[in-house]
Amino acid sequence: MRDLGLQGAGRGRPRRTTIPGDVAERPRDLVDRRFHAQAPNRLWVADLTYVRTWAGFMYVAFITDVFSRRIVGWQASRSLRTDLALHALGQAIWDRTQAGENLDGLVHHSDRGVQYLAIRYAECLAEVGVVSSVGSRGDSYDNALAESIIGLYKTELVRNRRPWRGLDDLELATLEWVDSFNHRRLFHELGRVPPAEFEHRYYRQHISAREAETHATEPA
Repeated sequence: MRDLGLQGAGRGRPRRTTIPGDVAERPRDLVDRRFHAQAPNRLWVADLTYVRTWAGFMYVAFITDVFSRRIVGWQASRSLRTDLALHALGQAIWDRTQAGENLDGLVHHSDRGVQYLAIRYAECLAEVGVVSSVGSRGDSYDNALAESIIGLYKTELVRNRRPWRGLDDLELATLEWVDSFNHRRLFHELGRVPPAEFEHRYYRQHISAREAETHATEPA
């Protein structure tokens, strides 16, 4: 890289966005750093980050389906209040349920940020049968996949196109990045296909296998 005049993209110095929630009981860690899922809507990971703009710091929350690495929900805001994470969750739930998906038993994993431990957030998860999972305090490895997605976002978009004027241009650029991430970005772990295509292949194979099983059990 040095001979070619190339330089790796740096991740920069982090700003603190995770403020531990002050609650008596926290959900257990049901993931234990095993970021694998056998199908869509089995495990989601959630996290948020900050972006410096001319209008001050803006914050962006993401929810990712572990099976396909598809970003199913996101939200940008001027504030770190619970609504930031809650709106991203609402988008993720709508994205899946409007397509007829059942979220009952899905595990939602996050860090101990106060946004994810808020009563309203827990109630929203419970309404659709989603189970909450929370990592240990101060350990980024417990939510490594979510932080990896944010790392890609910061490296590929935020630092590549700064400076940012404010929330409006950040939201539009994030929308475009998420669309490209889900439908055009190739992942080695997925066999060099984008997340949306990986999910499509799963459903196509699943439906084909179910139809084959049905025909096999039908009387001759």
